Amino acid sequence: MNCILKYSFSLLSILACSACDNDGIDILDIEIPDGYALSAGTATNFLNSSLAYDTPADWVSGVYENRFNQGDRLYDDVRTSGNGHGGGLGPVYAGYSCGSCHRNAGRTKPTLWSEGGSGSYGFSSMLVYISRKNGAFFQDYGRVLHDQAIYGVKPEGKLSVEYTYESFSFPDGEKYELCKPTYTISEWYAEEIKPEDLFCTVRIPLRHVGMGQMMALDPTEIEALAAKSNYPEYGISGRCNYITERGVRSLGLSGNKAQHADLTVELGFSSDMGVTNSRYPEEICEGQIQVNQGSMMGLSYDQLDITTEEMEDVDLYMQCLSVPARRNVNDPQVVKGEQNFYQAKCHLCHTTTLHTKPRGTVLLNNTQLPWLGRQTIHPYSDFLLHDMGSEIMGVGLNDNYVSGLARGNEWRTTPLWGIGLQEKVNGHTYFLHDGRARNLTEAIMWHGGEGEASKNLFKKMSKEDRDALIAFINSL
Repeated sequence: MNCILKYSFSLLSILACSACDNDGIDILDIEIPDGYALSAGTATNFLNSSLAYDTPADWVSGVYENRFNQGDRLYDDVRTSGNGHGGGLGPVYAGYSCGSCHRNAGRTKPTLWSEGGSGSYGFSSMLVYISRKNGAFFQDYGRVLHDQAIYGVKPEGKLSVEYTYESFSFPDGEKYELCKPTYTISEWYAEEIKPEDLFCTVRIPLRHVGMGQMMALDPTEIEALAAKSNYPEYGISGRCNYITERGVRSLGLSGNKAQHADLTVELGFSSDMGVTNSRYPEEICEGQIQVNQGSMMGLSYDQLDITTEEMEDVDLYMQCLSVPARRNVNDPQVVKGEQNFYQAKCHLCHTTTLHTKPRGTVLLNNTQLPWLGRQTIHPYSDFLLHDMGSEIMGVGLNDNYVSGLARGNEWRTTPLWGIGLQEKVNGHTYFLHDGRARNLTEAIMWHGGEGEASKNLFKKMSKEDRDALIAFINSL
């Protein structure tokens, strides 16, 4: 025990000294190339490549660089069904690594469009949330339907999707099309759940851009935004989501509905990959037949699959990633598009500028990242919940799934930084929570509820002005 304490103290001392060595980094030290603008202070990068989401901030060095690289490996390494280091996958799962769903720290192309649902290559790059019509979970399944399983084990079910298409026109005559997904589940491992008893919502991965800055946000600033986020002339009134985790009530920031107070590293290993850990020591299919099937395939359940220290390295990796700079800021079309962004009142929810706390962030095993503190950032989000409507094509964006205080029609404002590089990083332009929007125009035209006024202002613009606004969003 004394040896462990001595080691912990030594490591903390090294980290503290490393922090002192890097305290001098300032935005004044950054040479900003022509045509670019800072997005995340000292954690901004100027890349236009597929690595734009997956590059460390300049202040990552020394011990932190070693831990960043270790976290990167743990994030990307393919897990296997065996026990021991790198094992622990399953018995059921959604992805075989963090990187299988978040390729290059982005949004891996989901199999919804390419294969019509659950993928055939061991992952789908999506999560399938299910609940009863009254919001309760099904005893034999839990909150997530795991549609993948190791060899010899039966998945909990398989998802299929069909799209209904409807054509619309802008006032100037240009046509656009929206696609409404309808999900069905088959091959239930246990008793089949009837569609009339089921709510099903699908989530494709979020970009892991600006995760450290999000965790370092000053909660009082977000709460102040909620207090003043009342624009009755535009039907906008954002509110905070509050989450109780580990017995502590906190402001929710992470996730599609701001339903988490942290980056859910431990939950991701457990629920998404079936990797047991100190926070979630039981298999996600505990009590189901898959546990016995896993035993028959050689799995042992008498040890945890990943350590807390390893998970903190993943947490560190995600929070130390740099954020792509704004690009093409001098392009006349982008300049015009930014003006149109404000004219359409998009900024009332997609808040352009926020600030981080003085002391930065604290990781899940108490390591501090002070460099994330005292930064001016431009995420283009207020991180608040907004009613996004239930009318478009009969459903709108209402998925009937409650998360904390968030109702089915409420969603956290999506941060827009880095969005214009998604196609380069991940090879697709699917947007919104379930990828139903195939481009940014469709994503805007799905806005209802509190986004209705901005959508209509965009809709009434000339094609030239609409294209300019899209060019501006692509510059973020």
